[in-house]
Amino acid sequence: MTWLRAFGEVVRSGLTIEETRLEPLLALRTAAGVAIVIGSALWLVSPAYAASAALGAYSAGGATFQRTWRPRKVIALGAGAGLALSTFAGYLAAGRLVTFLPLLAAWAFVAGMAWAVGSTAGIVAATTVGSMLVTITLPTSVGRALEHAGVIALGGVAQAVLILLFPIRRWGAHRDALADALAAVADYARRLRHDPAAPFDPEPLMAARDAAAVTPSQARTRPPVLHGPRGLAERIRPVVAALADPDVGAPAQGPGRDRARELLDAAADVLDAAARSIRRGTPAEVRPGSMDVLRVDEEHEVLEGPARQAAERLVELLGEALEIAGSGGARGRTPTPSGPVGAQFLVRPTMFRLVPVVVRAVRHELRRDSPVLRHAVRLAAVTTLGYLIAARLPLGHGYWVPIASVMVMRPDFHRTYARAVARLAGTLAGVALATGMVRVLGPDAHVFGALAVVSAGLSYTLIRTGYAYSQCFTAAYVVFLLGMGGQAWEQTVPERVVLTLLGGALAMLAYVVFPAWETPRLPSRLADWLAANGRYAAAVLRNYAEPTREHHADMRRALLASREARAAWQEAYDRARQEPVRPRGLTSREAQEAQEALKGFGRAAMLMESHVPRADSRVVPEAERFAEALEADTAQAAVDVREHRNPDWGRVEEALHAWEGAAGDRSPVVRREAELQKQALEDLATAVSRTPLERDVGSAREEQRVRAAAAAEGDGSGPARRCR
Repeated sequence: MTWLRAFGEVVRSGLTIEETRLEPLLALRTAAGVAIVIGSALWLVSPAYAASAALGAYSAGGATFQRTWRPRKVIALGAGAGLALSTFAGYLAAGRLVTFLPLLAAWAFVAGMAWAVGSTAGIVAATTVGSMLVTITLPTSVGRALEHAGVIALGGVAQAVLILLFPIRRWGAHRDALADALAAVADYARRLRHDPAAPFDPEPLMAARDAAAVTPSQARTRPPVLHGPRGLAERIRPVVAALADPDVGAPAQGPGRDRARELLDAAADVLDAAARSIRRGTPAEVRPGSMDVLRVDEEHEVLEGPARQAAERLVELLGEALEIAGSGGARGRTPTPSGPVGAQFLVRPTMFRLVPVVVRAVRHELRRDSPVLRHAVRLAAVTTLGYLIAARLPLGHGYWVPIASVMVMRPDFHRTYARAVARLAGTLAGVALATGMVRVLGPDAHVFGALAVVSAGLSYTLIRTGYAYSQCFTAAYVVFLLGMGGQAWEQTVPERVVLTLLGGALAMLAYVVFPAWETPRLPSRLADWLAANGRYAAAVLRNYAEPTREHHADMRRALLASREARAAWQEAYDRARQEPVRPRGLTSREAQEAQEALKGFGRAAMLMESHVPRADSRVVPEAERFAEALEADTAQAAVDVREHRNPDWGRVEEALHAWEGAAGDRSPVVRREAELQKQALEDLATAVSRTPLERDVGSAREEQRVRAAAAAEGDGSGPARRCR
């Protein structure tokens, strides 16, 4: 992608309105916290203290809108404490440049490294840098430093108290994550009706698992409905895929395919009903017709063999989903939810036990090629440079330059540039709006305080619809706060526009000078995903060779690792497509084809997982040899992909050939799924091979297209073959 095209994408992304559900009640409660601290400080102390209190309340309130699974009152208290600490440290060092600049650089570096913990920590840490920059314009005595730090901390306390007294949708984020996972599987089941190899993005399942991790105190108050459905969604997904697949499930045409479509449609209705029930906290309501479809007639059922087993398993799991969702009205046989009653919950460390976790995460990112480390270095350099440049300009409020840079900078190129454009556009609109109102209303601290609260509420309301639109009211909020503190608009408004533009330009220039491009990392990300998929497929096969509890646990761990590797690849791939750099190691076409091949490989392993035998079932001894070959070849292929060599599947071909020649093969379905895995690996080799002397890649790709077209004409399942 050229720089001109990349910048066009940046502008469009920065000004895009994101379609999301607004949360006006949350915005109203958070704005009320700002109003309480501003009004109290104006009444009891002075406008200067009111501005400090508003800084703490506004920033702490904004932190609670970040996506996090910890209680929002804890986030508000943590943000208030961080703002108070940075304020106090800034006061102590602001007297001399020789002390303030090293502190500012070190604080900005630590704030950048906070991204190693997560986006919420990184964003909250960035606000503490802004707080430190604002404090240098205030008196520097230790007493005043403690006073203003305490007032800022009280802003966070006020937000936490309001959250405690007026809870809105308690466990709402966790309910939404679980409901989104069930709805994603429902959508997957509907798409499988028409495309037996429809892709599935596991991100909702990963988010639901992340939301399911709770601290011991949270586990004591978590609603019972949040305990079980996530595991059901995990188990339903491979079952519906196996039912829809024409190779190992329902036939491609005929009454069996029609019956499979009916079951998939009914399953989608049940899952959507369970999702609505969990999201709203109301009993699930399912159409009677869907429940009638989910009856497996012993005598007249048209599905046979593995397809019938998948159908029976699907009906059983859907019954559990309805029972957990609290329907109470499921017709027919509704099985009791399986699994131990006292199953262990996923543990999330408490705030005190989080310290070693944070240390390990930061230590892991302390390497030269880490995007987080590069972001921290950029943040420290730009913050200090912006402060020095602004100090030399004949303008007041020079801290706006580094503040603008800090608030727009992110570890990746696209978000940094998009936020810079959005911040400038939002600042211009907000400043123009607020300036007109200031000129009309005249100087009045109480009126400006009220307008600041209204602006804060609108900023919170639009915080998830796009950075530009939220920033518009944030800029107005700052103008009203300055007016409340006695600053004339003629002095502050033009300066804010110019300095914001300068800060955004410094942030954008810093990424050009010291980038962290994802494009060169694509081969490594692809190799990680390949190796993880190989371990997952091998773990599934070992369950066929020896179905034990230990092997089942290994399979689960391998599946989670595979999803993490896929998510890392997808994030890198999406970022690389938006970067204005030439492909290195993998072209855009090669990356796309390799991605489709690995999705097909993972899908074949998922289909195999849906038929994993129970402990008392017969074993498949040939599966162990194929598992060893698959794990060895994918591990070696991962090394080859990193070093730009063509992968080889010699051991896989040999093991599959021996399996086909084994006497008395009792597992034709499993062997067919193994063949699908081998085909996906061959497609991957075709995608990444670029050495004409070793492999005629063009001919191989053409052969792959001809084979897919022939398969589509033969059984009507073209999409299924194209994904393998």
